[in-house]
Amino acid sequence: MIEFPDPKQAEDHGLLAQGGELSPEFLLSAYSQGIFPWFCEGEPILWYSPNPRMILKPENFKLRKSLQQTINRGIFELRIDTAFREVISNCSTVKRRHEELTWITNDMIEAYVKLHELGFAHSFETWFEGELVGGLYGLSLGNCFFGESMFFTKTDASKFAFFHLVQFALKNNFAFIDAQQPTDHLASLGAQPIPRKDFLEMLDKALRHDTLRGKWTDFDNKAFYPGID
Repeated sequence: MIEFPDPKQAEDHGLLAQGGELSPEFLLSAYSQGIFPWFCEGEPILWYSPNPRMILKPENFKLRKSLQQTINRGIFELRIDTAFREVISNCSTVKRRHEELTWITNDMIEAYVKLHELGFAHSFETWFEGELVGGLYGLSLGNCFFGESMFFTKTDASKFAFFHLVQFALKNNFAFIDAQQPTDHLASLGAQPIPRKDFLEMLDKALRHDTLRGKWTDFDNKAFYPGID
């Protein structure tokens, strides 16, 4: 394992270290220590562990009425791990108001595709009439999921994917989904900021569980809907 500086040493904004590489060993070591990469093209690799940390406990997810109606309409199809590169590539084009450049560089894409090939990174995908219209990606260690980014080209498509990630987490006894940075949108879905110290303690417990490694493609979609036989 690559030893990073103690995350508790970072200021609240989270910047902890720079340099290193985006190899699987570096990335898995970082995430297991509560650290993630975040930088733009042309910058050195920057590693963060912010305080507070935004997390969602799956049991606290708030299903909005509008999303429930979308789910009930049955217009979207969920797929898992069938188009990982396409999902992360679409996420890299998302424009955020506070960022001029994407932080999902070509090097980042290749690094997470490699993690996907190794069975650690996963995509939850929303399909509409055979077209990918939304989704999210992240990676899983122990019994937690580190959410990285999401995109949509059709209303509710990313929320649909997130809903299914939550149901998957519930079904497989995941302790939490890491959302990294606080946002109003995540708060509206039930996520909450917690002190970094508490996050690191939760992460330590989560890593004592086996990682559900490999492609998650073959799960029965009916299992995502509580109450459906």
